[in-house]
Amino acid sequence: MKSHGFFITLEGIDGTGKSTQLRRLVRHLRKQGYTVRATREPGGTPVGEKVRAILMGEKEELSALAELALFYAARAPHVEKVIRPALARGELVVSDRFNDCSFVYQGYARGLGSRTVRLLDRAICGPTQPDLTLVLDLDPRVALERALGRDSGSGTSRFEAAGIEFQRRARAGYLALARREPHRVWVIDAGRSAKEVEADIGRVVDEVLGASRQLSVVSRQFSVRRS
Repeated sequence: MKSHGFFITLEGIDGTGKSTQLRRLVRHLRKQGYTVRATREPGGTPVGEKVRAILMGEKEELSALAELALFYAARAPHVEKVIRPALARGELVVSDRFNDCSFVYQGYARGLGSRTVRLLDRAICGPTQPDLTLVLDLDPRVALERALGRDSGSGTSRFEAAGIEFQRRARAGYLALARREPHRVWVIDAGRSAKEVEADIGRVVDEVLGASRQLSVVSRQFSVRRS
């Protein structure tokens, strides 16, 4: 693992099982002896959780730009107070969503374009970017049925209420992201049992963390030889 920690994110449209798989991944990593900071977006801080209540509610009517601004308003303290300090301590940070969801939902599915999102991302996230992103992929119709069938107690979110065509655009955005950044973004088939998905995620994460540790050792050895 890199000396400054390692940042893993789980992404995908609603109903793909991200929250369940995040809990299982965190348990897997802690069993291996890693110090893990689990978090989520929007949320992760008191300010972020307040913004989450607005963003995840169906009643508030927001433009795509207002949505984007709120996501980054929640993300700013999340990066500053949670993610960067944990990475500086050498911890693994595992987050249910991060900035890729803004590029996909507001930039791609809402039509704002990546350039608009990137302006905010550079100002707020800067160099703090995921080292590994796992996109849980599922047919949007199945995912929407799962999402609407959850007994969350909070009703339908604005993104679920946007309908099947919106979910299809979001899925297409995630798959396009994976094609652009294949070394960082791994697509996981979420149409299987939770146990099968868990095993696949564990294999990918173990492989990537192992490669990162080896690279870190080589880098330190090279530095020692140069000095």
